[in-house]
Amino acid sequence: MKKTKIAVGVVVALGVIWTGAAWFTGKQLEKNMDRLVQNANTQLNTLSPESRLQLSYQDFQRGVFSSKTRLVLQSSSQTEDNSIIKPGQSIVFDEKIDHGPFPLAQLKKFNLIPSMASVHTQLENTDAVKKLFEMTKGQSIVQADTRVGYGGATVSAIHLLPLDYNNAQTSERFASNGGDFRVSADDKGDKVSVNGQLDSVVLTTKNQLNMPVLFTANGLKVDADSHLSPEGMRIGDQSIHLQKLSAAVNGQEAFIAEGLNGKSSFNSEKSLISGNIDYSLNALKLQNQNFGQGKLVVNLSQFDANAMKAFSENYNKQVQALLNDPAASNNPPVYQQRMSQILSENLPLLLKGDPVINIAPLSWKNDKGESSFNLAVHFKDPATGSQPQDIGQAVDNVLKTLDGKLSISMDMATEMMTHVAMAEGYKQDDAAKLADQQVKGLAAMGQMFKLTTQQDNNIVTSLQYATGQVTLNGVKTPLDQFLARYMLGAGGAVAPQEVPQQ
Repeated sequence: MKKTKIAVGVVVALGVIWTGAAWFTGKQLEKNMDRLVQNANTQLNTLSPESRLQLSYQDFQRGVFSSKTRLVLQSSSQTEDNSIIKPGQSIVFDEKIDHGPFPLAQLKKFNLIPSMASVHTQLENTDAVKKLFEMTKGQSIVQADTRVGYGGATVSAIHLLPLDYNNAQTSERFASNGGDFRVSADDKGDKVSVNGQLDSVVLTTKNQLNMPVLFTANGLKVDADSHLSPEGMRIGDQSIHLQKLSAAVNGQEAFIAEGLNGKSSFNSEKSLISGNIDYSLNALKLQNQNFGQGKLVVNLSQFDANAMKAFSENYNKQVQALLNDPAASNNPPVYQQRMSQILSENLPLLLKGDPVINIAPLSWKNDKGESSFNLAVHFKDPATGSQPQDIGQAVDNVLKTLDGKLSISMDMATEMMTHVAMAEGYKQDDAAKLADQQVKGLAAMGQMFKLTTQQDNNIVTSLQYATGQVTLNGVKTPLDQFLARYMLGAGGAVAPQEVPQQ
């Protein structure tokens, strides 16, 4: 009997402690809501200052074991220059908060890790998102459960519901069978990891000839682990995989891309950012013709972190202003001119630190061979140069060295051009003959203009640049004469003083 009384006493004591701790947690949450929302707005302004979004909360209802509140996302702009949320509209998140130290929502999942709270989030049906509710038959497309640690770190399990949207007027359709994502972040939003998947997405629309076009994507997976550098640039590792992407026009297969893989890894040391980008495609088919597979590997180094941040902020701000300017956005030539101007004005920022870019390689191969392109470019900070007096000085102000090589396998190129001709309706024998003529003609033309050489059944060209001298296939030429001959349409009017490379 005594043991029974002791056990009951322990249970009662634990219940009292749990109730008291849960009540205290709820009180602390309500007390800190202003600070939490303020931190969220700081993050929004840092990550996307042009979005003009502002978060607030309403109707906080505190209970002993759980609380409820509504998070409201609105536009802080009074004009309709915000494409995400129009003035007067809002996106509302309904939040049900289970208090710690052992939130009921986590106990149901047999998660016994002490936590400050567990938050269930879903959308409220407002004008801004009513089309999403139409796609999901009245349900919130987002269902998220977030565990909040006592230190402020969060782990969110996000489930996207299947959706299906049909527009009877335009015959457009968008459908997805949903997906799941896991997002974790530390208390400052510095370290963030994301991983998840979408099984399938289908989009049906019409092209300019009013023919139905069906796009299908299958097996999308993303994985990212990032953190902020001391300068505020997000760096780390991330990867993306898409099992299959296809398109069909009027019921006929147009293209199929299989095994699209991308990964990147960036780090920061002494305020310089370096990293690698690696893309690959396992197979490409166009109109039932096999075109082979490709890959791209890019190495970036010595990019000044502060300059990159300034470039990103300036560029995004100016592009957003351009998009909000009807005189430019409704006039394609003006829009293109302004975009080019914005890029050229901000590009010098990226050259601070004398960055280096290596492409090694960009390649494409099929059953007959492989072609590749390699390029190494070492830039120079233009701010360190003098006022250029000629084209050579202008180039030297931004470029230290350049080294590139292109090698085209003639067998591979002939195979590819055969499939191009077959896709255009030629029979296989005729397509092969035409492809052979085209590739051999390309090789002959390249040699005639001294742009390429032929080595071991490969069409090869190499180009180097350093301190005003261009070396093309082993022949040195001053930059101004090279440009006059090959780039400025002079057609050889200026006879370059070519010096064979020793």
